[in-house]
Amino acid sequence: MHVLLLNPNTRADLTDELVALVAPSFQDTGVAVRGATAPFGADYIASEQTYLIAAHAVLDAWHAHVQQHGRPLAVLVACFGDPGVWALREVAGVPVMGLAEAAMREAEAIGPFAIVTGGAAWGPMLERLARGLRLHGEQTPRGLMAVHTVAASGGALRAAPDQALAELSSACVDVVAAQAHRARPLDAVILGGAALGGWASRLAPVPSVPVIDSVEAGARWLRRVAVA
Repeated sequence: MHVLLLNPNTRADLTDELVALVAPSFQDTGVAVRGATAPFGADYIASEQTYLIAAHAVLDAWHAHVQQHGRPLAVLVACFGDPGVWALREVAGVPVMGLAEAAMREAEAIGPFAIVTGGAAWGPMLERLARGLRLHGEQTPRGLMAVHTVAASGGALRAAPDQALAELSSACVDVVAAQAHRARPLDAVILGGAALGGWASRLAPVPSVPVIDSVEAGARWLRRVAVA
């Protein structure tokens, strides 16, 4: 028995790191965590074009994995933006989730939330995803209230972690402060990005709200659906 962590980016080293982050959630369960990497596309998705290509690559990676290893118990699409998730749900026959939806649904259970991530293109893309999931603040009082993007993509942030942690910590504080005096202040912040998995605990403290790591949220979902 196994679960699949499917990386829509083409970086196999990132796949290995993500599997290492998720695997401890399955200790003593008898369920293995396997990784699969997109066979084509971008090394780190940061635009509408690379997002669209990644959705196709997700399906190819799924079919190759099933041919080699059989059908997993569940699939976590390890990109904070969830390319190919709906198409994969149509064909997989097992539960499928992306990092963004997993983190947003976890945050929504707490209250109004914001997202901090890397790459300016992700702002409107994530807002569109939240509207599709009915998790946008315009549609629900407990939804997404803001997306704060730093200029560098997740891949670039990962390449300079010390500078990135300082920049992301500041962004989290800023987005909480910007909402603090509004009618609906934030109850949570999501740190989104496959390349930023495990980083939420390394940020400087954010006053009054928890910071949800999108990879850790995905791992919690994966364990819930795969282990009775």
